[in-house]
Amino acid sequence: MSVRHLLATAAAALLGIVGLATPAAAHVLTQPAGAYTLTAGRLWSAVAALLGLAGVVIGGLALARSAGRIGTGTGRRGAIVALAAGLACTVIGGLVVAAAEGGPGAGYGIVGGYVGLVVGPIAMVLGGLALARSRRTA
Repeated sequence: MSVRHLLATAAAALLGIVGLATPAAAHVLTQPAGAYTLTAGRLWSAVAALLGLAGVVIGGLALARSAGRIGTGTGRRGAIVALAAGLACTVIGGLVVAAAEGGPGAGYGIVGGYVGLVVGPIAMVLGGLALARSRRTA
């Protein structure tokens, strides 16, 4: 399976999941909660932040591997994983921010959503650089 087919399949699956889950998530995300309650918005923003963090770490390792600093591989798989994790992080963070009705501390997870909107593109850039470098050296 080529990279284009893999990315197209991943994007189609992600859009299908987001399209089906958005109405239910929007209803759950709009209910206020206490300061220490784990709400759906906070949970999704934590998922987005962890996906983004994993994407940044994997993208950095793939970039180092594609430069020949670590191991003998090209880092192509890691680059693709970093791209997918960064995309998922950005989409989830954007959905959380779009559904939030209050500011920080209201229980909607808006801070984590903004973290996802910042960290996700960083993971995608690292993955894209590693993928481009792996193509050049292979």
